Amino acid sequence: MRNEPQPGILTWGVTIVITCLILYLFERVLWLVVPGLLTLVGYYCLQPLVRTLVRTGLKHRTAVKVVTGLLFLVTCLGVILLLSLASARAAGWKAVTAHYVQGGLDFMGKTEARLEQKLPLLKRSALVQSTPTNLDAASEQFVEKYLGGLLVQIIYWLPSLLLVPYLTYFMLQDGNRLKKHVIRSVPNAFFEKTLLLFDRVDRSLRSFLIGMMKLTFLDTTCLGLGLWLLGISHSFLLGLIAAVLAWVPYAGSAVGCALVVMVAATDFPNDLATIYGCLVLFICIRILDDFVFLPLTVGRSLRFHPVLSVSMLFLGAAVAGLAGLLLVLPVLGVVAVITETLRQILTDERLRKRYRHARQLQRTMTGIG
Repeated sequence: MRNEPQPGILTWGVTIVITCLILYLFERVLWLVVPGLLTLVGYYCLQPLVRTLVRTGLKHRTAVKVVTGLLFLVTCLGVILLLSLASARAAGWKAVTAHYVQGGLDFMGKTEARLEQKLPLLKRSALVQSTPTNLDAASEQFVEKYLGGLLVQIIYWLPSLLLVPYLTYFMLQDGNRLKKHVIRSVPNAFFEKTLLLFDRVDRSLRSFLIGMMKLTFLDTTCLGLGLWLLGISHSFLLGLIAAVLAWVPYAGSAVGCALVVMVAATDFPNDLATIYGCLVLFICIRILDDFVFLPLTVGRSLRFHPVLSVSMLFLGAAVAGLAGLLLVLPVLGVVAVITETLRQILTDERLRKRYRHARQLQRTMTGIG
């Protein structure tokens, strides 16, 4: 088999520029990008179920209608439940959030005091001096500044989730037909490379998105079970929130860790051993993620050199904010596959000769006709 040359600096430069442009556009239509991502997840997760129903004797169109009908029903019930919950408990959430933030700040104060006893030099450090002295005012300021906007954003995004079953239906119904139409428009000389391109993009997205769902389930189960054994309240809900936050690389894990510590500090204000146990548990789950769960679920799909990954995370955040942090790696992976395949097509002299020969033959046949 002929070995393809590795992508060069120019190819990676084009890939990074195109990725930044796509992220910039995605931020402008984020209301459509989020349902689109959830649609891809639904498409890849429900496609095996549709195939199973087809093998039992149902027509493909009927199987798609049954599956997406159930998805639409579940989505509607979930949106209605979340909207009613958000409207009924909005005032209570403010008090609960302030309570947990206060617990986290109390834990910081106690940890600071113990460190000062062990290390007297910390009394004059900038870190200790910058710690808020009025913890009640600090927690109230946090709730007033962030919680209201977060609740508004949740209520704003919930109706857009109704697009997910609608888009998933057409993806399941007409996805293969769309691929055939696109492939038919490609010249025969590039047919094989185009099939390879579709297969690589499809395989990369499938393994990444389904792998992320499996990884989220494993993280939720392990972290929730560990917190439950430690006696933390709402352990599995807290594990789910931390697992979803981990979708945002690095920053999401830090926020999830802070949430776990705040809840543990509120539940056990005088038991520092349990709080530190929750912190150690979270770190162990993250290590387990990197060395066991991630290779088993996501594998090596859309994974790059650590320097490139970190650099693109900063670049994605600068271009598109939080959306850029979340989307930069999968977008970079897909763009890298496309640009590399196009590079192979454009630099392959054999394919270009086949294309020129086919065009010349077509002109000759047209002249004869």
